[in-house]
Amino acid sequence: MKLIPLLTEKSLAEARRGSYTFLVGAGFNKSEVRKAIESVFGVHVTGINSLSVKGLSKKNFKGYIQRQKGAKKVMVTLKDKEKIDLFEEKKK
Repeated sequence: MKLIPLLTEKSLAEARRGSYTFLVGAGFNKSEVRKAIESVFGVHVTGINSLSVKGLSKKNFKGYIQRQKGAKKVMVTLKDKEKIDLFEEKKK
C-alpha cells in the first residue's frame, strides 16, 4: 500500500490540531488504512474520514486524451499526545 502524505498549508494546519492527511489508492478501505498507518508510524488511530478524489483527463503533446487514475484522500485522527513527525514544521 502506498501512503503519500499531503503537505499543503491546510493539511499542516490540521496536523497541528491532530488530524493528518494522506493519499492512498482508490481500492483501499478504512481498516486497511488503519493497519498500515499504525504499523508504519507506530501510533494509535482513533478515527478515519475518507474522500474519493476523481482522476483527471489531460491531453498529451500529440493531442490524445489520457485519463489518470483516481485516489482516496484519508484524514486520520490519532490518540491524544501522539504525533507523526513527517507533518512537523521545522523552525528557522
